[in-house]
Amino acid sequence: MADLVTLLSALTSVDNNVRTQAEKSLNEEWIAQRPDVLLVGLAEQAGAAQQVALRSFSAVLLRRIAPKDSPSNTGDRDDTVWDSCSGEAQARIKALVIDAFGKENESTVRHKLADLIAELVQSTNEPWPEAVQALFTCAQSAQPSYRESVFRVFGVAPDMLEDAGADLNALFRTGLEDPAKEVRLAAVQAFTMFLTGTDDARRNALAPLIPALLNVLPPMLAEKDSEGLTFAFNALNELVEMYPKMFSAIFNSMVNFGIAVLKDKTIEDSARQAALECLVIFAEGAPGMCRKDPNYASELVVECLALLTDLGDDDEVQEWLDAEDIDADESDANHVVGEQALDRLARKLGGKTLLPPAFTWLPKLISSQNWRERHAALMALSCIAEGCEKIMRAELDKVLQLVLPALADPHPRVRWAGCNAIGQMSTDFQGDVQEKFTAQVLGALIPALEAPESRVAAHASAAFVNFFEQSEEADLEPYLDPILERLLNLLRRPQKYVQEQAVTTIATVADAANTKFAKYYSVIMPLLIGVLRDAQGDDYKLLRGKAMECASLIALAVGKELFAPQANELIQLLGNIQSSLAPDDLQSQYLISAWGRICKVLGADFHPYLQAVMPPLLVSAKLKPDFTVVADEEAKAEYAEEEGWEFFPVRGQHVGIKTSTLEDKCSATEMLVIYASELKQNFQPYVNDVLTEIAIPGLTFFYHDGVREASCHLLPQLLNCIKLATPGAPVQEAWSSVSRKLLDLLQREPSIEILSELFQAMYECIEVVPELLTDDDMAALVTSTEAQLRDYMKRAETRAADHRAGDVDLEQDEDALLEIEADETMLGEASKALHVVFKHKHSAFIPHWQRLLPYVDRFSQTSDANCRQWAVCVYDDVIEFCGADAWQFRDRFVKPLASGLTDEAAEVRQAAAYGIGVAAQHGGDVFSDLVAQSLPSLFQLATSSEAKDIDNVYVTENAVCTIAKICRFNASKVTDLPQVIHHWVALMPVTHDEQDAPYAYRFLGELLETRDNAVVSQLPHVADAIAQALESAVIEGNNRDLLLRQFKTLLAGLGQQQAQQLITAIQPESRRSVLMAALQ
Repeated sequence: MADLVTLLSALTSVDNNVRTQAEKSLNEEWIAQRPDVLLVGLAEQAGAAQQVALRSFSAVLLRRIAPKDSPSNTGDRDDTVWDSCSGEAQARIKALVIDAFGKENESTVRHKLADLIAELVQSTNEPWPEAVQALFTCAQSAQPSYRESVFRVFGVAPDMLEDAGADLNALFRTGLEDPAKEVRLAAVQAFTMFLTGTDDARRNALAPLIPALLNVLPPMLAEKDSEGLTFAFNALNELVEMYPKMFSAIFNSMVNFGIAVLKDKTIEDSARQAALECLVIFAEGAPGMCRKDPNYASELVVECLALLTDLGDDDEVQEWLDAEDIDADESDANHVVGEQALDRLARKLGGKTLLPPAFTWLPKLISSQNWRERHAALMALSCIAEGCEKIMRAELDKVLQLVLPALADPHPRVRWAGCNAIGQMSTDFQGDVQEKFTAQVLGALIPALEAPESRVAAHASAAFVNFFEQSEEADLEPYLDPILERLLNLLRRPQKYVQEQAVTTIATVADAANTKFAKYYSVIMPLLIGVLRDAQGDDYKLLRGKAMECASLIALAVGKELFAPQANELIQLLGNIQSSLAPDDLQSQYLISAWGRICKVLGADFHPYLQAVMPPLLVSAKLKPDFTVVADEEAKAEYAEEEGWEFFPVRGQHVGIKTSTLEDKCSATEMLVIYASELKQNFQPYVNDVLTEIAIPGLTFFYHDGVREASCHLLPQLLNCIKLATPGAPVQEAWSSVSRKLLDLLQREPSIEILSELFQAMYECIEVVPELLTDDDMAALVTSTEAQLRDYMKRAETRAADHRAGDVDLEQDEDALLEIEADETMLGEASKALHVVFKHKHSAFIPHWQRLLPYVDRFSQTSDANCRQWAVCVYDDVIEFCGADAWQFRDRFVKPLASGLTDEAAEVRQAAAYGIGVAAQHGGDVFSDLVAQSLPSLFQLATSSEAKDIDNVYVTENAVCTIAKICRFNASKVTDLPQVIHHWVALMPVTHDEQDAPYAYRFLGELLETRDNAVVSQLPHVADAIAQALESAVIEGNNRDLLLRQFKTLLAGLGQQQAQQLITAIQPESRRSVLMAALQ
């Protein structure tokens, strides 16, 4: 063993050369050639070496080497160094380690041996009864350090206890009530780890120990033991996260204790933050329990607000203003922790629970003389807005009255917080902020761009990004001049982060303003080209990337004609940058996206540049995930310094993935979608490689949902490229590969969001090659849909049960609402898939589709309006595309259609009205009684007092169009048709429903041609209806031209004076002008 001792000494040398040579010897001579000797020797040294440091180092080295991959692995083998040892050597090592553990007197070394035992248990995954017995013996030791080491092992490897055959209740109670604090803390870790991993029976049997677990905490608060409190709460939090209801009996006591820790500013922030985390986790796992507690929301909101005021001393403000790195990590700062907690609480508890205690304090704080309190109030509003969106949206005017004055606050940090709040609200209350409060918001935000403090001005610029992303073109035009003037001024400030943000905001403005941005093009595009040409050096990489983004978005906004003169210069600059990119250059992602936008602008004219653009794009699209596994925080820190790494704890180790690589892959795949859709058959040379190496494998790239979504969007575009370029066998082969993969994933995909994308990919591919859809494909699609409908019903039932139990509030819980939204989207995409198959295969799809009837029937009878709508829409498709063949299912669909016309949900009424319309148009005589009997309900829909409300307008117009279809296509059973038509004319116009409006106006045109009494007797109304149709642009092209010809013919028969009187009577003047211009 002398050689090994020499090696160990060299491995700990302070001489880098000696240490490097020793590491080489360790890997090449010992691990690769003599693993048995090495591991046995390390085990011997861990127990027998004279020096404490050598025993400790030997235990650590053995723990690290044993689970490493063996150098002798070949092919698919994944043996560890431990696996490469003989059974005799493994037994010897275990015996030596247990012996060393039992006799070691130095607590630091024994802790290392405890870690080693736990590692061997985890990595070998084999029973080790001798270790269990030794540990239970040590648990009875009179020395606290021995008892601590026992629980230290169980805390890392709790599975050892599953088959221990011992009284676990006694073991854990003894540990939790041990007189030594360090033993109690180790027991907390062991107990919580065991409970999180064991089965329900054992967990329930040990539940009576929960009070003993919590009794460990108060003495540490009394002693101001911050480190112990932090450790205990962190261990406790894992159990709370998985099984919060285990604490229901003593929950109020836990809340009160957690609040007491939060209030105590004499202990370290880490302990207070760990206590806060525990309380917030309860909200995420058992929100009902939290809502019922009398102190939870009121006390926790106050403490979170207090944390938000912890912003340092006044002399730190200037340092904050002068900082160049405005993205510095502040995740462990109290104010950031408090913000995150409020956000999470709002998302789970909702506005009904959180807003009353919050608004008990927010108005006072926002009017405080203390700038920290004003800042806290604004940040709190930013944090709770999303989770409390429903209630706060209804009071948005009052909320903005609190926020907008802050943009003129004397303190720069308060102004910054005001900008932050406006940006967040522009996103959370999108639509309402932009449509109802444009003047107020922009009137306050535009001056903030001129703030003397660059950090404030940059944040105001960032708030505009949020505002513009949801803004209509008409809202922007009056404000473009002052906004762009100030953004251009920001470009002249010296700070790079200000310039970068200004460029980003200009890009967003251009994207929102669209063609209205043309007047600024000649000023801004040359500036951006100048940045790309002149801003050299690594320090300007991000600015160049932002300039690429901005220039390409502007080109997309103003269009090909205006962009063309600068196109070649910009393309040359981008090409030069691309040729000089280093690996992992942050410009690459901006460049990839810029090429894609330029392709969208130039269309087929981009084809000549494809040869230069595609090679690096394909490299990025084919990137593999970059992983690493590290054993401790020290090794993890080396990667954390490199941008793009994220780590996740897994069984005592840290698994890292380089997320920047994934983002590059996602962007590249998204750009391939653009190239394939824009260039079509010209993209053919790359199609096979992209399909087989990128798109199809990308469907199962589970590391990044964005890649999977982009791959779904790419498939139909690639099929279209093949079909246009080489129809026949190649597209048949491609369809076979694509459909097989999609149909397989549709049946087993667990992610609801990705499932929606898969359904969309499936029906879009069918639209490209409907002729290739086989009976087997249809059968497989129904099988997949059936599986997903079954899973949907289970999820819906679980949500309903949780709602009844008070665990989930389906009106307020943000996560539950997002789950419901995802499910609704998935159902919609599944319905579209069925729709497309019916559209192309008609009655041939019925034999396969019939298997879904039990689900459709169940959905039609549920209390969930979304499900009822889904069922009616499915029946609508059967009727529309199968005509009279659908009548065989009349006993199933007549009731849902009839009751749907009077359903409380507008979306169901609309679907039912549409269904009656397609029955009239496509169903033939067998549907004549049904459609005639539906007329009273349809007229009731169209004439109700709420018919024109925004929530009902599409229902109303669907009903009006359906009446037109009945009168036009299927009126044989209609009583007193002339009177029905007369009343129908009185219901016009249709101004919103672009899909069905042509049916209404074609029928109106036919009545005009025949000078039907229904129109002749209501000519002023008819003329106004036609004017409104033109004003709303609800009909265009041939439908518009035909209606105008028919109307002109009627006017010509009236005589000039009567026709002029008819037109002149139309009000307002703007509507009359539209009609007169169209009649010219």
